[in-house]
Amino acid sequence: MKRILGAALLASVFAIPANAALTVGAKAPDFDLKAAKAGKPFDFSLAAALKKGPVVLYFFPAAFTPGCTVEAHEFAEATDQFAAMGATVIGVTSGNPDRVTEFSSVECRNKFAVAADADQKVIKAYDAVLTKAPQYSDRTSYVIAPDHTVLMVYTDLNPDKHVDMAMDAVKKWKDAHH
Repeated sequence: MKRILGAALLASVFAIPANAALTVGAKAPDFDLKAAKAGKPFDFSLAAALKKGPVVLYFFPAAFTPGCTVEAHEFAEATDQFAAMGATVIGVTSGNPDRVTEFSSVECRNKFAVAADADQKVIKAYDAVLTKAPQYSDRTSYVIAPDHTVLMVYTDLNPDKHVDMAMDAVKKWKDAHH
């Protein structure tokens, strides 16, 4: 029995992803990326966005894939709620970076920015590389406070809970700061 429990514990340790995301309370690395919103390219700066309030930063594997499309739709539907609490939403991907401008208008429904990180500098800084396919980013969401503190982190390839978890974290931050 002890051997079975020991084996189960050992298996669970090795089931942890090799790239652990930044932890709550960590300082989020600053970055600037070429982004697009409503099909219009612009330069996104995390530092500039944080001057307005918290940032919901979510990494997604590739534009126009089924899970990423679902997630983009959900963030688009929630963008006005995030904005009402002073939060900015941005999605970042290393997959098919040539399609983010189109993705920003079609699947993000002109509501929030998406950025290409073809060289994965930001994705690596946030430990959001997809372990099973390292050319892509993992589906990891962060909420970052204006002082660069990570308030929430959630990694799951299933897009279902990312928006709800980010919304809860932004609400908690807003309640504590207003």
